[in-house]
Amino acid sequence: MSAGEPRRILVTGGAGFIGSHVADAYLQHGHEVAVLDDLSTGDRNLLPPGVAFYEGDIRDEELVNRVLGEFKPDVVNHHAAQMDIRRSVADPRFDAYVNILGSLVVLDACVRYGVGRMIFASTGGAVYGEQERFPADETHPTDPVSPYGVAKVSVEKYLRAYHEVHGIGFAALRYANVYGPRQNPFGEAGVVAIFTHQLLNTTEPTINGDGLQTRDYIYVGDVVAANLAALDGPETIVVNIGSGKESTVLDIYHGLVEAVGWGGAENHGPAKPGEQSRSVIDPVRAWETWGWRLQVPLEEGLKRTVRYFRRAAEIGGPDERIRGDGP
Repeated sequence: MSAGEPRRILVTGGAGFIGSHVADAYLQHGHEVAVLDDLSTGDRNLLPPGVAFYEGDIRDEELVNRVLGEFKPDVVNHHAAQMDIRRSVADPRFDAYVNILGSLVVLDACVRYGVGRMIFASTGGAVYGEQERFPADETHPTDPVSPYGVAKVSVEKYLRAYHEVHGIGFAALRYANVYGPRQNPFGEAGVVAIFTHQLLNTTEPTINGDGLQTRDYIYVGDVVAANLAALDGPETIVVNIGSGKESTVLDIYHGLVEAVGWGGAENHGPAKPGEQSRSVIDPVRAWETWGWRLQVPLEEGLKRTVRYFRRAAEIGGPDERIRGDGP
């Protein structure tokens, strides 16, 4: 299939924060899209108009095979996952059941129905563990300290094995800390969604510890652009999708305070035991491969996120009336 040619794409987890944006973008670029989501963390209101929707769990072999048999995708974009690192620590078997065994159910169905390519949502924040160098490129050792990170590395290795044995192409996208419109401030959310919701509801956010711990934050629209680029070669690739810049929790807090117009005091609580102090990934390979680079700087991304949450609060939740405040 030539680059730019319309494809049939199945997005697992396509009713979720990132997946719904990706499904939107694929539709807008002329592709035919189906979504498989169990709605455990996704929202039916985030489903873009024009997609075929299948409700169910990726661990359900009968369902997954039926979906691929009916829809016959050229590409599977795999975002369905157990995304809570804390839950993975508390219940590593459940995390592996969803993130490893569920992914294998999808991969086996891809083999059975001749899917040519999988785009896999991996993680740059968890696979490298405590980094030895900053920013971490894709050659950095992968020594995850959470079961969630272990599962993501495992699926990357399964992708390589399935390519060697069955010829399925893949792009494993190691995301930095993704934020932006549609993120759930109560579920798997990161600090941007949590702080934004609290500030808009005049609740004083609590900063864990001194707030100097750093992360690499990337706006969801830039992640979407990477998922569009990953439809095309190379045949196999593992690639970081991040900003390459460290931002502290205090940077996020003060940026949101300015965007919201909050007048309260800065509140600190105890540090989280064992929390990773620094995390930042190198996105050069994405630039060299696809010409992908960050387009939305942090300050602008935070403003867009606040605008979305304000409008969602006004209408009582996410729906098509605020889809335009996506990427």
